[in-house]
Amino acid sequence: MKNILFTLLALFGISLGFSQDNYELSSESVLTVDGTSTLTAWSVTANTFTGALQLEGNAIKEISFEVEVASLISPRGATMDKKTHNALKKEEHPKVLFSASVINFSEGDSQNIPGKLTMAGVEKEVVVATTIVRSEGKLQIKGNQKITLQDYDMEPPTAMFGSIIVGDDVVINFDLFFAKK
Repeated sequence: MKNILFTLLALFGISLGFSQDNYELSSESVLTVDGTSTLTAWSVTANTFTGALQLEGNAIKEISFEVEVASLISPRGATMDKKTHNALKKEEHPKVLFSASVINFSEGDSQNIPGKLTMAGVEKEVVVATTIVRSEGKLQIKGNQKITLQDYDMEPPTAMFGSIIVGDDVVINFDLFFAKK
């Protein structure tokens, strides 16, 4: 009887060890922030970001993602980059962070991911609309999130002595690929 019980416990322990997979963000991932101003629309691209997740079946047990503020670059040049970095309070808070846990999903369906977004030192609960697809050892999470800068104690940047003002709402667009470790 002891041998049967020991065998069952050992098999249960082994199945737990194999049922959880670890993934890390791959370089094919893309993240942009799009907004408007009194003059024109604009966009910045994140060039340095990392992330990881733990997957168990169709449940993400934990996900974390961080963007280096200094890596947010605009095709409009250094002045726009500096204004973006200042708005995000780069010196005091060099990273934008997102984390979430226990997300059950149906592959290919729209999925709301509740989590915590930290920008410019302010953490807020958010619900991010996504689509999650699993294929060939990868997990793709794609979506966007509208945020209001002032909700994160960020002042919308201005230019030309205040005649050009960035809109208070921006949209974070992401197409993230996590590869199995």
